[in-house]
Amino acid sequence: MIGKNVATDFSANVSEPDIDPSTYVHPLASVIGNVHLGRNIMVSPTASIRGDEGQPLFVGDDSNVQDGVVIHALETEMDGRPVSKNLCEVDGRPYAVYVGNRVSLAHQVQIHGPAVVRDDTFVGMKSLIFKSIVGRNCVIEPGVILMGVRVADQRYVPAGSVVKAQAEADALPEITAEYPFKEMNRGVVHVNRALARGYLAASGSGLSDH
Repeated sequence: MIGKNVATDFSANVSEPDIDPSTYVHPLASVIGNVHLGRNIMVSPTASIRGDEGQPLFVGDDSNVQDGVVIHALETEMDGRPVSKNLCEVDGRPYAVYVGNRVSLAHQVQIHGPAVVRDDTFVGMKSLIFKSIVGRNCVIEPGVILMGVRVADQRYVPAGSVVKAQAEADALPEITAEYPFKEMNRGVVHVNRALARGYLAASGSGLSDH
């Protein structure tokens, strides 16, 4: 479904998602409330992008939100006042969750704000990013947990890692020419852009029919 959030003491404003016409949202996905979806995004079945608690949620151009992905956030307002600790600033603007351009969120990923994932990053299956910032051109391998850390640009996080200390995040390995998954995100982005275009053409609309 695509719909508005409800007014509460932690969300006074009722918002409707802002979805570019070139983006495809599958009928079995949910996009609710203060959400911006850019261009050429594929939102797959059972994905949930719910901007009804922490908000706004932002997903940039050419990104993909695969099956079972959850994007949600802690409250960013209480009784009409901002909860600044649950907001992240990107390019001078506050977000509960910011996902950049050409980002792949693979199956069953959870991005729980406050959180930022910058451009050209791949987040592997069943990973959790919470209260964390991930830089550009990173690879988060499957089954990773990031809590309360900042990952620098061009780093990878080995599969199954639990990273909760900044010293551990600072020690993460850099992506080199020898790293086997260094080009994977490019292919995933290509595939999902093509799927979005194809499903969009087949349905006649980028929005699910609910």
